[in-house]
Amino acid sequence: MTTLSAGEAGAAAERAAPNAEEAAARKEMRSVRTKLVYGVGSVAFGVKDQGFAYFLLFFYNQVIGLSAIAVGTAIAIALAADAFVDPLIGQISDNLRTGWGRRHPLMYGAALPLGLAYWFLWNPPHWAQGSQFYYLIAAAILIRTLISVYEVPSSAMLAELTHDYDERTAMFGYRYFFGWMGGLAMTLLGFGVFFKASPRFPQGQLDPSNYKAYALCASLTMIVAIFVSAAGTQRFVPYFSKPPQRRPTIGTILREVGASVKNRSFVVLGIAAFFGACAVGVANAANFYFATFFWELTAHQIFLLTLSTIPGPIVAMFLAPYLGRRFSKRRAALWLYVVSLTVNWGPLALRLIGFFPENRSPLLVPTLLWTGLLGNILAVTTSIMLSSMLADVVEDSQIKTGRRSEGLFFSVNAFVAKAVSGMGGLIASFFLALAHFPANAKPGPAAYAGVTHFAWIYFPAVLGMYIVAVTTIFFYDITRESHEEALRGLSLR
Repeated sequence: MTTLSAGEAGAAAERAAPNAEEAAARKEMRSVRTKLVYGVGSVAFGVKDQGFAYFLLFFYNQVIGLSAIAVGTAIAIALAADAFVDPLIGQISDNLRTGWGRRHPLMYGAALPLGLAYWFLWNPPHWAQGSQFYYLIAAAILIRTLISVYEVPSSAMLAELTHDYDERTAMFGYRYFFGWMGGLAMTLLGFGVFFKASPRFPQGQLDPSNYKAYALCASLTMIVAIFVSAAGTQRFVPYFSKPPQRRPTIGTILREVGASVKNRSFVVLGIAAFFGACAVGVANAANFYFATFFWELTAHQIFLLTLSTIPGPIVAMFLAPYLGRRFSKRRAALWLYVVSLTVNWGPLALRLIGFFPENRSPLLVPTLLWTGLLGNILAVTTSIMLSSMLADVVEDSQIKTGRRSEGLFFSVNAFVAKAVSGMGGLIASFFLALAHFPANAKPGPAAYAGVTHFAWIYFPAVLGMYIVAVTTIFFYDITRESHEEALRGLSLR
């Protein structure tokens, strides 16, 4: 490292010292108000993710009548498109130069098209099944691309709002709080308001007409959340990092991407997040089937269980920063993962071996409620911790490559997050096919036998994915000390 003379060091410090206006802006970046307006934008991703993870496979399979394999394949094709689109959006976001900054033009531009596309997804034309399959592919690709155009720049912006090791965990707490609450709100509105029972459809989630109001509400919510968050953080753009003005070739961009993604901790988190996201995706896609056919719950009971998950993101918003300060992020994430799995998978495992309350037992719903409450708190806290660990990769990579690549790193994170509903939906659909579970099934003994067969296939496979994710986290090597050392090195540069 080059040694600076006393005069050079003083001049560098003077240039680096912020003026009063910038100091005030940077203080405001860490305020509760900024955390709120920044976090509220993740409502859009939460609403979209809830729809894709919980409702989409069920809607097109059990309501529209496509085979589970067809729906899973369509979702997986859309996911494959993401693998190319998301890193491109990340690179554009990292290198864009406009009067509105690097991130905000993309964020604003995604809002209205995303809302419209999401409404059309739940209102498919009355075409033949083959045509509806292609309609689902096109709609899913469009929605996934548009949510990336917003989510990648928005999530990347956090690494510029604060460089502090612990503050990042706190800000991700707000982001996950709003993301989870957005998804939970749509689930609660679905089962509590939109999915009304009728003589023809005693279980309202099987009535196709009930999804129109859900789609309209979800679309408007996403549009509003994006505009509020983008407008609320616009004033900080002058104080964010500015990329150098240049015209890189395709070859240069590819070399830079390659150098960035070879970062050890980034690779570790990518592998862990991918397997964890696939496992969560399978679980999310299967939950609707388990609730309807395995536990044989009514829409009202599902509503109550969903209601019990509301404290999860609230508690996690405070628990994650505490654990991050008390322990290392890696250690906290590992323990959270293990305990979370034990709690979340307990009811299904115990039922399969005959040690859980029977359906219609007065103990069933309360037991599912309490295990779901605790499991959700642990799961959300784990997700916050892992995302905060990814933010710390930005400076670790910058010290090695000389470039900030927030958009690129968080584009991969966005891709992995969308694997929750993509790979998860595909894998769940194959498991349903292996179990010979029919479309348009009705709750009863035959459906219970089929979904139990499905559970015996699902349980060991998904548990294996989680084990890979947990094991991989052991190799993450960024600590509080190494992060602060990187910041010191960048300050000297």
